[in-house]
Amino acid sequence: MSLEIRKICTRGELRRFIEFANSLYADCQYYCPPLFLDELRTFDEKKNPALEVCEKQLFMAYRDGKAVGRIAAIINHRANEHWNCKKVRFGWMDFVDDEEVSRALLDAVRDWGKQRGMTQMNGPVGFTDWDHQGLLIEGFDYLAPLASLYNYAYYAKHLEDYGLRKEADWIEHRITPPQIMPEKLARISEIVKQRYHVRVDKVRSAKELQRKYGSTYMDVLDEAYQNLYNFQPMTQRQKDYYRDMYFPILNFDFVTVVVNEKDEIVGAGVGMPDISEAVRKCGGKLFPFGWYHILKALRAKKMEVFDLLLIGVRPDYQNKGINSVILADWVPYFIQYGIKQTETTAMLETNTKVLSQMELFETRQHKRRRAYVKEI
Repeated sequence: MSLEIRKICTRGELRRFIEFANSLYADCQYYCPPLFLDELRTFDEKKNPALEVCEKQLFMAYRDGKAVGRIAAIINHRANEHWNCKKVRFGWMDFVDDEEVSRALLDAVRDWGKQRGMTQMNGPVGFTDWDHQGLLIEGFDYLAPLASLYNYAYYAKHLEDYGLRKEADWIEHRITPPQIMPEKLARISEIVKQRYHVRVDKVRSAKELQRKYGSTYMDVLDEAYQNLYNFQPMTQRQKDYYRDMYFPILNFDFVTVVVNEKDEIVGAGVGMPDISEAVRKCGGKLFPFGWYHILKALRAKKMEVFDLLLIGVRPDYQNKGINSVILADWVPYFIQYGIKQTETTAMLETNTKVLSQMELFETRQHKRRRAYVKEI
């Protein structure tokens, strides 16, 4: 049986590239499909400003005319300049349990990168650190939220057999929210507010956030993450893109802005209801009725599962306990909405500052993700 690697060049081929994962995981109860229109937009040079600083080439593997794998090859020139490296990234990698297929896909990325002067291959990661990243290596029997990747357990062996080795690990936690405000958290939060003259400004809409703070909200997040793995300084267009994509759908009860006495943002936190069940129900398609299920989940007044998406603190306010102010602001809403379980997004295992905050709640680590690297 012959194996063929094809470059993705047309919109029709791109649609098949996106849909391949859904077919591969059709019988997997833990997989959450991406929103199809979001995936199309991600790969559209006219819509995704990350592609102003990235090169890409998508590939699919076919055996006797049947799709058996896919992969994206990416060079983020802005990130490579920031880290003084020459990495070709791979992402959106999915494949059947056949080492010939995975090897051919990785070879395609390697060869494409080498032709452009790259000396390392790295993944699975996306165009930027705002995209999904990290191969799931622990926690296969947990539902995947929309905000993270899911993959079969056999992927890791394929990557390691290819010679890829660990470069970074992220861990995820499942938190049981308290039914009353933890005394220790409340005390720490008040001490931090008084000592550093900060307060929570509870904005109530995307328009209000934009009117009061402009792009400084995204500026703070950009500064906060500058030392994290594979960070790429965002362009202004990227900041506007992510703001316009996410802010209009947020429940602003779970958007926390911490400001100092000059009314400058020094910390920010964002969370949202888990909508993965609604997305599974519609298969990632907004039409004809997917939008209804998703909007209903986003606007719910009661919810069992909540996704803690991000917390970012301006560098000059880090190590001062600003995280505790954000967490303390959320606890009353956890109680109000009847939230039974909170899922964190992936946090670097070396990020001890954030991980130490988990000790204030009943929590356990339940997932681990890994980024790999190889000299080419």
